[in-house]
Amino acid sequence: MTILSTLLSYLTANPSPLRLPQTSLHLSQQAPIFLASPESSKDTQETWLVYEQLLLSCLRTGDDTSARLCLQRLSDRFGADSPRISALAGLYDEATAQDRGELEKVCSRYEDMLKEDPTNMPIEKRHISLLTHLSRTEDAIKALTALLNHSPNDAESWSQLSALYFQQSLYAQSIFCLEEVLLILPNAYNIFARLGEVNYVASEKKMEGLVESMKHLARSVELCEWYLRGWYGLKLVTGKILEQKGSERAGVERRKVEGLNEMATKKLTEIVTKARRRDNGWEGFDEAEVEAARLLIDASDAKTVR
Repeated sequence: MTILSTLLSYLTANPSPLRLPQTSLHLSQQAPIFLASPESSKDTQETWLVYEQLLLSCLRTGDDTSARLCLQRLSDRFGADSPRISALAGLYDEATAQDRGELEKVCSRYEDMLKEDPTNMPIEKRHISLLTHLSRTEDAIKALTALLNHSPNDAESWSQLSALYFQQSLYAQSIFCLEEVLLILPNAYNIFARLGEVNYVASEKKMEGLVESMKHLARSVELCEWYLRGWYGLKLVTGKILEQKGSERAGVERRKVEGLNEMATKKLTEIVTKARRRDNGWEGFDEAEVEAARLLIDASDAKTVR
C-alpha cells in the first residue's frame, strides 16, 4: 500500500482529523514521508486534498517546516493569488506569528486584501477568526455582519455571530442568529440544543424562558436520540421547572415535564455507563461531557434521597 493510498484511507476513516489531537499528530508524522515520496508530485484531486490536510495538521502540531513545504507546493499548483491558497498562507502566518504585533500585521494584510475584494470569503473568514482570537469582539461582529449581508445563507457565520453576541450577553441577538441557522438547516439537532441553552441562560430561571428552553432541547434529542448535550440540557431544565410552581400556568403539564426528566435521566445513565465502559460503538463521547452528565445524575439522586 503506497503512502498516498494510506493517507487517503486514513482521511476516509477520519473525515475530521483536526478535531482530535491524536489524528492530527498521526497525519503530521506522515508528512515528511509523503513529501519525500514520488507520489507527492501526482497532479490529482486526491493528492491536493492530502496536501491541504497535511498542512493543517503540521501547523497544529508545530511542524512548520513541513507545513511551509506543503503550502509552497499548493501555491505552485494553484497560484498564490487563489482565494483559498491566500487563506491558507494567512493561516500559516497566523500559526507562526511570535507575538500579538505580528498577528495584528496579518490582520492588516487581510483588511488590505478585502479592500480590493470585499467578497473574498476565505479571507473574510480568516479575518473574522483572527479578530476573534485577538479579542476584538466588536470588530468581529461588524465583519460577520458584513459577510452575512452578501452571503445570508452561511449557517456557519450565523452560528459564529450567535456565539459572539452570547459573549456580550446580548441573548436576544444570539437567539435570533441561531433561528437563522435553523432556517437554513432545519434538522440541525446541535443548534436546537444550543438554542435551548441560550434560552436557559437568558431566562434567568423564569418559567416562560425555561419552558422555551425545554422545547428546543426536546427537539434536539428527538432529532438525535443519543445526543449527550441535548439530554444533559433537558435533564437540567426540566429539573429547574419541577423545582418551581406555575408550570401549569405556563402551558406545560407537570406530568409531561416529569416524564421528560425521567427519560433524560434514563438516557444519560445509559450513555454514561456505556461510554465509561468503552462499549463498542460508544467511544466517541467527550470524556468531560460524560463526567458532567454523571455528576448531574448524582446531584439529582442526592436531591431525591433528601
